[in-house]
Amino acid sequence: METIEIGNRILAFRSYGRHVAPERPPLVLVHGAGGNHLIWPPQVRHLAYTAVYALDLPGHGASPPPPCASISAYSEVIRDFVDTLELPFFVLAGHSMGGAIALDFALAYGHRLAGIAVIGAGARMKVAPTFLNGVVDDFIGVTAKIVEFSYHTTTSAKEKERYLRHLRENDPTVLQHDFAVVDAFNVRDRVEMIAVPTLILCGGHDRMTPPSLSQSLHDCIPDSQFHLIERAGHNVLLEQPQVVADYLDRFITQLSISGGL
Repeated sequence: METIEIGNRILAFRSYGRHVAPERPPLVLVHGAGGNHLIWPPQVRHLAYTAVYALDLPGHGASPPPPCASISAYSEVIRDFVDTLELPFFVLAGHSMGGAIALDFALAYGHRLAGIAVIGAGARMKVAPTFLNGVVDDFIGVTAKIVEFSYHTTTSAKEKERYLRHLRENDPTVLQHDFAVVDAFNVRDRVEMIAVPTLILCGGHDRMTPPSLSQSLHDCIPDSQFHLIERAGHNVLLEQPQVVADYLDRFITQLSISGGL
């Protein structure tokens, strides 16, 4: 892992990209609750001809605690991260909590963006009390239920077991904190103000952030693109990695051709 110092924080990240096409904007990947940069599959992290940066948010993965107190505070971390890396114009892609961060960043710092990709997220994402209140008291039971709600019924047991191990590497209080931050997020009254190119992806059987939330984003954000991906749930990027990578690749290509840079 590479690390950079931002104020009083250390952020861990990985950078990818060979034979980068100069006309393609860099892609910055932001994971969701209880995650780290490895939630992004290799097909996305190694997107062809694209400089890709996948970070561990504060308090996650190899980035030391504490986590941030709000989605907006995470947006400020992303701002400082791209400033330090001297990325003047880039695409910000986020999954779940990361999608909320991407939306918030677009509202606060849209002039910095070539575009955003929002995967399995919405303008408001209320967290079920079972998850929000129970993750500390019944960590084993609640993490098992999170996995059950995060995948399509046809997803292999091996993939679900892998994700369960990944979830249980978290400190329960960090996962609870993530859920609280997501639960407090609400930009429904401002989301139509997003003026950057927007790609919206969602698993057709997402039970954590139902497709209706993605559809509502599409309805509110002018000229946004929305794709519902079948045979996938909330972890669509792990269930259909090549499909997600192809949509991201096409989106970045469109931005390059249209002169969005």
